[in-house]
Order: sequence, then structure tokens, then C-alpha cells
Amino acid sequence: MSSEKPLRILVVEDEILIALELESLLQDLGHDVVAIAASSGDALARGRELKPDLAFVDIHLSDGPTGVDVARRLAGELQVTVLFMTANTKRIPEDFAGAWGVIAKPYTERGVREALGYVTAGQLREPDEARTVTFVPFGAAPRERSPQVS
Repeated sequence: MSSEKPLRILVVEDEILIALELESLLQDLGHDVVAIAASSGDALARGRELKPDLAFVDIHLSDGPTGVDVARRLAGELQVTVLFMTANTKRIPEDFAGAWGVIAKPYTERGVREALGYVTAGQLREPDEARTVTFVPFGAAPRERSPQVS
């Protein structure tokens, strides 16, 4: 478990087994999963209500390919740090919809760790050559705000 303050994380994923597995992994890494949302409406409502530090957002949700809109609104309106978690990276827009990076599915524990390290430290903890392609940070992601780890 990390000595850093736990992040409050919203998991936006409509495949319940993937969501529960990710929740378990994040909890094992010392973080607090505040909610799991399967649709865009639920994700935005949970984001407003719970004000998470970080959201893992799948592109395709139970109400269609609405994850990009969810990411854009969570990042823009609610100031939530967003990471995409998807097998369909071609749907990520050029402006990244406010997200800081993407974790490719199927994800690995190492990819999730790298992503968490990236958002908490603002940079990767391992040299680029040692990094897997499971997590890809976006170079244009906003760096002026970091997750609220107060």
C-alpha cells in the first residue's frame, strides 16, 4: 500500500466484472473507489454528488459511446482528473476530451500503477523505455491542476 493519501476514484465502466476487478485492484493499491457508474447519466450524477479526485472512464457505456462526453464534462465542469480505460483508442478525440491518458484494455496491474503514479506525481515514475504500452499519457493533458490529495 502506498504512503500517499488515497485518491477518491470514480469507475465509469458498464462491464460489471471489469468494474469490480478494477475496484478491487484500486483498493489493494490503497485508494478509495467512491462509486461505479455504467451509464453517462449515472457517471455525471455520481461525479457531481461525490466529487472524486480521479475517474477511470470507458468510451463505450451502457447507453452507447458516451464516455468521451462524460470525460469532457467531468474534466471541464467538475475539475475531475480523467483517464480513459478502453480497447477502442481510435474513438479518443484529438483534444483528448480533457483526459490525462489512456489505459488500454485488457489492462494490467502495472499499467494501472503507472497511470496512478502519473496523475499523483505529474509524471511517470519509471523511465520511458521501461514503461509498458498499457498506459499511454497524453502530452497535451493539463498539468496545472493535480488530483486533490488533501
